Amino acid sequence: MNRARAGHGAVARHDDRRRSFPQVAPREAPDGRFAATWWGNAWVEALEDTALDPARLARGKAYAGRGHVDAITVTPGRVVAYVHGSRPRPYRTEIRMRTLGDDGWEDFLDGATARPDHIAALLDKDVPHALEAVTGLLPAPGDLVPDCSCPDDGYPCKHAAALCYQAARLLDEDPFVLFLMRGRGEQELLAELTRRNAARSAAEADAAAPPMPTVPARTALDAAGAVLPPLPAPLPLPDRPGRPAAFPPDPAAPDPLALDLLATEAAARAHAFLVTGLDPVAALTPWQDAVRLAAAHPGSGLTASTRALYRDLARALDRTPTDLARAVAAWRQGGAEGLAVLEEAWDPPAGPFDRARPALLAAGLPAFRPWRNRLSGRSLQLRLGRDGLWYGYESDADREDWWPRGAPGQDPVDTLDGLLGR
Repeated sequence: MNRARAGHGAVARHDDRRRSFPQVAPREAPDGRFAATWWGNAWVEALEDTALDPARLARGKAYAGRGHVDAITVTPGRVVAYVHGSRPRPYRTEIRMRTLGDDGWEDFLDGATARPDHIAALLDKDVPHALEAVTGLLPAPGDLVPDCSCPDDGYPCKHAAALCYQAARLLDEDPFVLFLMRGRGEQELLAELTRRNAARSAAEADAAAPPMPTVPARTALDAAGAVLPPLPAPLPLPDRPGRPAAFPPDPAAPDPLALDLLATEAAARAHAFLVTGLDPVAALTPWQDAVRLAAAHPGSGLTASTRALYRDLARALDRTPTDLARAVAAWRQGGAEGLAVLEEAWDPPAGPFDRARPALLAAGLPAFRPWRNRLSGRSLQLRLGRDGLWYGYESDADREDWWPRGAPGQDPVDTLDGLLGR
């Protein structure tokens, strides 16, 4: 009776540290690999590098391909499923792995919030290579420990191998499954990423805020007829629109995301009128306007409102959230011209572009490969805009995944030094 009374009206809490997945439909990547993502294949490689018998691996892959693996349950450090073999009753099979300690998770969280492209990648269910490099998320050979109720003493047996292969498909679909295997649930990670990113954004905003001139209230309300000092000069025009107030959820109030967008839009357009006297929206394409809206949104990272905004805007224009996040970074770097630099490659006339490579070499910087209006290195790139400015880009080493970075400048050496922090 007491248990019933205690549970009456209680709200069930979702525990995302235990997730179950129905049978995974097997499919091979176009190049013939079992998994489709780099982290899914890294998982497979850890299995195959550990295996003592290639024949058992082959049978396990065939079992996975024929759907012998039932629903899979994932908890921190453990992956469990029933796998059908030659007997009528399936075998209970599990894979154990080490969870990350506090230091490992600190490295992951610091790396994920260090760059906006890392956050955007996680939003789009992608894992940047750089995060693996600093945290060791993926298992190394020997990290996966198989166990099975079958009589086979192979390491691993074909049932455990089948479970490992199918687990790689789960990782393909949702990398947060990998994070759960290593010890943290999705909601816990998102909350911590949001908190850290918000703290960093607030610190940057406070550092950039200029001091405001004031007049003491006693002076302003002095006795009638007294000579009052002149009013202070108008506030200087800020570099960018201000952030609106936070709108906490309230069942009796309008949608906080809608209020946030309205306030942000009003601030952005008012700032544009003050600067130029022109309406910044009239000449924009739907894609440019969507990028502008997302760039003006004050969300600080992986909040529910930011994820919903990016998802809805990207879907409406047949783009991905990562496409939108990259375009937002370009817009924040240089407005419409920055977006054009991101999306358009063009052939610049002889002059500044031809002089850029010798100038970079003379400054002791590595050689850059020219292509149209772009100079590319292993992880840094410069793009010449039609406005004559150089725009910096960054990617993980030897990957063509360029993201806008830093402020544009007239001198390529100065722009690159800004990216390098020199």
